[in-house]
Amino acid sequence: MTLDSTPLFTFNRVSPQNSGYLRIVRASAWYDLIVTAGFATPWTYVLVHRALSSFGTFPPVDPIQTLYANLMGSVVVVWALLRLFRTLPLHGLCDGIARVLFASWQAYALAHGGPKILVLFLVVEVSFGGVQLLPWSVDGLRGRARTRQVQPPAR
Repeated sequence: MTLDSTPLFTFNRVSPQNSGYLRIVRASAWYDLIVTAGFATPWTYVLVHRALSSFGTFPPVDPIQTLYANLMGSVVVVWALLRLFRTLPLHGLCDGIARVLFASWQAYALAHGGPKILVLFLVVEVSFGGVQLLPWSVDGLRGRARTRQVQPPAR
């Protein structure tokens, strides 16, 4: 008996290969596009910085901070567009891994006195990361179970 055949564990619906998973990948891309587009240019970053400063103390805008914000914003916007226009299960896996990294750095910033508004972004990162990584774990477990069934006994 495997987990696949147990009624309590019906993982067919959470496979990276089904359309529901691809909808999640696209939803995470739309979220990224909406949240980070303002970071992609120096002119829009000033507006985003001003808005975020109303939630807490942010350092004044300087050229290096703007450069890093623009680099992050540009890369995330391009990554979001790739996931929207060429949605693949592998993109969900990579995005889930990236979200674990982003969540780690957000938690680090919060632990070192970062603005409390980061908690909202942290919750979204962890949620999208978990939803995109879980099906890969389940598929991995299924693959290992199948491999163990096929292997001949050791002599």
